Amino acid sequence: MSNRRRFTLLDAIDDPQLFAPWFRDRATWQAWFVFLRALFGLPLSDCEFPLYRECTGRTEPPTAPASEGWLVCGRRAGKSFMLALVAVYLAAFHTYRQFLQPGERGTVMIIAADRKQARVIFRYIRALLMQVPMLTRMVERETAEAFDLNNAVSIEVGTASHRSVRGYAILAGLLDEAAFFPTDDAAEPDYEIINALRPGMATIPNAMLLCASSPYAQRGALFDAFKRHYGKDGDPILIWRAATRTMNSTVPQSVIDAAMEADPQSAASEYGACFRTDIENYVSRDVVEAAVIQGRHELPRVEHVRYFAFVDPSGGSSDSMTLCISHMQGNRVIVDVIRERRAPFSPDDVVKEFADTLKSYGIGKVVGDRYASEWPRERFRVHEIEYRVADKTKSDLYLSLLPLLNSNRIELLDHQRLVAQLCGLERRTSRAGKDSIDHVPGGHDDIANAVAGATALAAQASAHPEPPIVSPAIWSGSLGWLGDGPVGTWRDHVGPDIARRTFGPAPGSAGSLREW
Repeated sequence: MSNRRRFTLLDAIDDPQLFAPWFRDRATWQAWFVFLRALFGLPLSDCEFPLYRECTGRTEPPTAPASEGWLVCGRRAGKSFMLALVAVYLAAFHTYRQFLQPGERGTVMIIAADRKQARVIFRYIRALLMQVPMLTRMVERETAEAFDLNNAVSIEVGTASHRSVRGYAILAGLLDEAAFFPTDDAAEPDYEIINALRPGMATIPNAMLLCASSPYAQRGALFDAFKRHYGKDGDPILIWRAATRTMNSTVPQSVIDAAMEADPQSAASEYGACFRTDIENYVSRDVVEAAVIQGRHELPRVEHVRYFAFVDPSGGSSDSMTLCISHMQGNRVIVDVIRERRAPFSPDDVVKEFADTLKSYGIGKVVGDRYASEWPRERFRVHEIEYRVADKTKSDLYLSLLPLLNSNRIELLDHQRLVAQLCGLERRTSRAGKDSIDHVPGGHDDIANAVAGATALAAQASAHPEPPIVSPAIWSGSLGWLGDGPVGTWRDHVGPDIARRTFGPAPGSAGSLREW
């Protein structure tokens, strides 16, 4: 039996032919060295153990490599570089061939919150591979988001999507800023991605899951892992929580002090690695799903029904442009239409498309926010649709929607992204005690905003109906006579909405009108 000691990541960091050039000022990396010892089950010295105990809450030193590692660290702590370093080490120095089928490649998968963050990690990986001659010789192929090595291992970097990780043999899954994964396609995207990774790791005995993120709200996979595993000796799942300056002493204390003075709750999360206590879910998934009418994707127009519309405009380069149409049925709000055009798109083309949809439902007026000043008004006016600015903020619209959801007085369309966006909203309480509701950082709420606006308009009109016309003198304004004799119809020429009235004498004669 061979007594040869395995080559560890710390050995690679010490080697001047490998990673030592990136760690010239070793004193600033000491906390990370202790973390790596804990992650890979390496012995700790007496001077390293206190930091290990502080960051893990454990009283016993590690005895075996962790099957999972969860890094809860402040911003600028060095998490992204460490993920890249671990990825290159696992891909280049671990042996996986015996676990792969003939012709199969194993993948070290790094998943970032967005494309910008993915590019940062990819550049780290490229530098670690291409600036070390020994590792450069292992690279068979480089693409825009992957490196194929000559040992049947690939390193891939992608953005948060549970669909993109299926079909791989996953040697390691590394998630960066998991607490901030976007919520467009899944209400719990971190769980969706982790659950998609695990089957790919099932046939690799020494596969590793490593998640790193600044903490955020007290929910999601990061917080759940912290609650279940922090401070538990012997647990194969390692939780490491540390403030920014614990892991990276080069971050000036003055920067953190200024952030604490401006917003203590945010700074405690961003730099102190504390989960926020001032943020909670806007609404539970069960409540939203109870309002969804399964299999209903759109409702046709019904004559003599008054419809309301809200649009969330966009310039077409990043955010979606969305439209929602709704109406009242008794005391229930019915969502009839949802339209979303995802970027990139031509704003003029989408305005025309939305205007045609509005006209098909007999709508001559749409409400939206103050986006881009006069642009929405002017473009909708070209298509004979009046654009009015909402008198409520987005947060107020969500507050109006909440009682409709909780009392089950709303019928939503079967629309996955709407459900995900509503479930991804969060309620925040400011220091002044005022509640605000918005999407999570990095998320979107374009569809949810349009639905909240359209349903608020319908509910408001039901609670405060327009006053009836009581005098034929109004005829001289924007209303026109459309009938003969004692019975006729009045039309508002601003839009195609119809106001029907019966009356006694014809226009020009004395008398009053009564509503029909």
